[in-house]
Amino acid sequence: MNIILLGAPGAGKGTQAEVISEAAGIPQISTGNILREAVKNGTEYGLKAKDAMDSGALVSDDIVIGILKDRIAKDDCKGGFILDGFPRTDVQAQALDDMGVRIDKVVEIAVEDSAIQKRMSGRRVCENCGASYHIDYKPTEIDGKCDKCDGKTVQRKDDRPDTVLERLSVYHKQTAPLKDYYGKQGKLVSVAGREEISETSAAVLEALGI
Repeated sequence: MNIILLGAPGAGKGTQAEVISEAAGIPQISTGNILREAVKNGTEYGLKAKDAMDSGALVSDDIVIGILKDRIAKDDCKGGFILDGFPRTDVQAQALDDMGVRIDKVVEIAVEDSAIQKRMSGRRVCENCGASYHIDYKPTEIDGKCDKCDGKTVQRKDDRPDTVLERLSVYHKQTAPLKDYYGKQGKLVSVAGREEISETSAAVLEALGI
């Protein structure tokens, strides 16, 4: 089964991609990872991507999709794959269709903006060891200090309230319309994100029939 995962920043999409990957035995494909791999390996599309990145330009959709097609042509994708982070726009989705990349199911992890704002703005990360905490759900024993190494815990720039609002705004303008795009094709399944990750995972696997 070839799957796309949709969800706003902070909806837990990456975690669910890992759950599906393990349950179904199919690889999780992240756009950032395959770009770096293609550049490192010096593939045709990787070299084109490197030229764009070196010049400070955005990597074009046709290059990204070319790299994606090379990746899903590998043996480990014969039983299916999960796309995490692509497509992000209607134009990219249409380009996927035009290049013959078959998608069977599109799963949206639906979480209210207010819940995402609370979830992301409350996150704290240790500057030293990278351990992750949350001021409400997983607080440190001593405020501002990592339980593991006594390092300082900080709020990442991406988790600041103003940044979260901007990221959500971009998602609703650019990526949320994909729900209509794939809904019209009869491929969209929406799963409500729960506070308990395990409950969300169970609902996602049930929706996919895994």
